[in-house]
Amino acid sequence: MTEQNTADTTAVAEPPAPAPAPASAPAEAAAPTAPKDRRKLFAALRWTAAVVVFAAVGTGVTYGISRAERTDLPGLSTKDDGRWVYPALAKPALPAGAPLPAGKDNKDDRHYAPLTGLLLPAPEGAEPDAGLKADKDLLVSTDAFLEEYAPDSRAKLKEGLEYEGLRQIAGRGWTTPDGTRTRIYLLRFHSSGFVNAFRGCNINTQLAGAPVLEMDLTWSKVRSTQPSMEGQAVGYAGTLTSSAISLYQEPKSAGGGEQTKLGCLQAGDVQAVILQTRKGEVAAVPFHQTVVLQDQLLG
Repeated sequence: MTEQNTADTTAVAEPPAPAPAPASAPAEAAAPTAPKDRRKLFAALRWTAAVVVFAAVGTGVTYGISRAERTDLPGLSTKDDGRWVYPALAKPALPAGAPLPAGKDNKDDRHYAPLTGLLLPAPEGAEPDAGLKADKDLLVSTDAFLEEYAPDSRAKLKEGLEYEGLRQIAGRGWTTPDGTRTRIYLLRFHSSGFVNAFRGCNINTQLAGAPVLEMDLTWSKVRSTQPSMEGQAVGYAGTLTSSAISLYQEPKSAGGGEQTKLGCLQAGDVQAVILQTRKGEVAAVPFHQTVVLQDQLLG
């Protein structure tokens, strides 16, 4: 009995036989290749970081170019042609249900927006013209508007306006640092037919201080330039929408006095009268620019 117990105890105490080697044991021989794998991983990480850096630099350069002026970029500079910097243009909101001036359901091209909202804003750096007689709402009386014309022609023009269906006049004026004085008047009539009868905008017009006018022949060059109005912060020309546009100028003064230029736009039931005066000569570029932008607001 004792011998049997001793034998059992001895049998339990014997160490177990070693387990057979697993089938994957030969893979241990590939362990020395691990450093090469790590080198490949580190190299891939370095290339990825480089790509990210270059992408960030490229994005910064692209943003810088998109924000820079053309005159700040070598090879892309543009010579200043004297144009003014206007704020971005926005047409005023229409009353609910009102058609656009050039809409198919608006055969007379009537403007339903507030007349003062159709006035071109002043360019950057300009000062309001204190000589333009408008009230706080930019509305102008007939007599104040007629002060732009020679005294001998005012009575006949006023009589014509009374019979030609004049409803309202709005005006805005400014003076730029170069001494150019600009006045813009918008005359709203009962219909486009009355606008055609207006006699204050033609080759025979007698303005105060400019009794003789001639056609502005440089206008034909502007008509061929037609970029859109979008983003019009510094724009010059655009798609011409008015049914009739005519420009006139006073012959250059030999004595160094002021020159006057007159721009006339007919757009549906609205007649625009644009006047610019400047000592010596009125520059063509800002004058044409002002006419085109006012035309776009009326279109």
